[in-house]
Parts: sequence; structure tokens; C-alpha cells
Amino acid sequence: MMMARKITGTFALVIAALPVFAQERKLMKEGNNLYEQKKYKEAAAVYQQALQKNPAYTPGLFNLGNAQYQAKQLDAARNTLTTTAKSTSNPLEKSGAQYNIGNTYMDEKKWQDAIDAYKQALRNNPQDADAKYNLSYATAMKKKEDENNKDKKKDQKDKNKDQQNKDQKNKDKKDQNKDQQNKDQQNKDQQNKDQQNKDQQDKDQQDQHPQPKPGNLSQKQADQILNALQQEEKNLQDKMQKTKGVPVKVDKDW
Repeated sequence: MMMARKITGTFALVIAALPVFAQERKLMKEGNNLYEQKKYKEAAAVYQQALQKNPAYTPGLFNLGNAQYQAKQLDAARNTLTTTAKSTSNPLEKSGAQYNIGNTYMDEKKWQDAIDAYKQALRNNPQDADAKYNLSYATAMKKKEDENNKDKKKDQKDKNKDQQNKDQKNKDKKDQNKDQQNKDQQNKDQQNKDQQNKDQQDKDQQDQHPQPKPGNLSQKQADQILNALQQEEKNLQDKMQKTKGVPVKVDKDW
């Protein structure tokens, strides 16, 4: 879909019918020649010279705005064309200036601003077919842009939601791991505590009821040892009985 970018023609034909000074006419003609040669920056400079002599000269403002637009000096063109629209009471001239303001916004894909400018142009000239076409084009592009932005916002929202879900899952997993670690540690601490209690109970029982140490002797060996001890004790008693009452012999010194 092509956009009709009409630049409303210069006021070359209007100039002859206006009472302007010869020098202004000469500058306007020179600027128009440069414009036709697509030397837009040079044409703009000449139109500005003409406007220095008469700043409110509407044809000069209009042509300057057009030259600036063609030179891609969009901000400057908008300012000049806005001044043009305010300076003239002619509806067609107002419409032409507003139309070209719309074109500057179209170049920057500022669809809503372009729509507003074309609507202004049509209020002053409802029959302008180019303004109707460009208004329709800008409206369609604005709708498409809005839909794309809506889709982008939805995609971004879904992306953010997915990221939030992912972050929450990671957090839940970390929390579960941490809970499991705490639980494992608690179980380990409890097991250690239980073992300590058991060890302490065993120790207390051993202190209260000493257990005989198990030996490696058989019953026969134990009997033999016992008999030997008993015999040794008997022999010791017999020996003591033999020596009992025996006087100690003391030799006299004299």
C-alpha cells in the first residue's frame, strides 16, 4: 500500500498576483528554480532571505516549509508550516500547510500526530482527496502498530509470567532442599542424642552392677586351681601348727 505524499505546490503562480517588492519576487523565483532542481537546502536558504524582508509573507513561509521537508529537516519544516497555517486566513492555504505537517509525521511513523494533522487539513478543505487517502493510510498503520504493541505486551507479559513461574519453582526447590537438609540434620542430631543417652544408660548400669569379666578357663581348670589353693592353704596351716609352742632357745652369756 503506497502512501500519497503530496507536497502542495509552491506559490509560484500566486506570487505574480500579490503586490510584493521586486527583490522579493526575484528571491522567490530563484528559490522556486532551486526547488524544481531538487536543491532543497539552497532553495530554503533563498526563501529565508525573502522572509527576512517580510517575515509574515505566507507564500515564502509555505515554500520554505516545503523545502525544509524535502531536505528532511522535519522539525524545522513543522515549525515553519505551523507558522504558515497560523499566518493565513485562506482555508486552502491552511489545509495545504496542515497536510504537509501530516507528511512530516508520516516520515517519522508518528501515526497519531499524522492523523491529527490530516484531520485539520480536511476541516479546511473537505474535498482534498490526498488528505483523505493519507488519513486512511495513517489510521491503518496506527491500528497495525497498536495490534503489534498489544501482541508485544502480551508476549512480554507471558514471558514475565514464565520467568516468575520459573523463579518460583527454583525457590520452591531450594526451600524443599533446605527443609530436607534441616530435617536430615535434625534426624542426625536426634540419633546422636539417642546414642549418647544409650551410652550413658549403659555406663550407669555398669557402675551399679559390675559385670564379671569373662575368663578363658574351663571348669576343670578352675577346679584344679581351686583345689591347689585349698591344698596350699592346708599346707600353710599345718606348717603353722608344727611351729606353734616351740620355745626359742637362748644361750647364756655367762
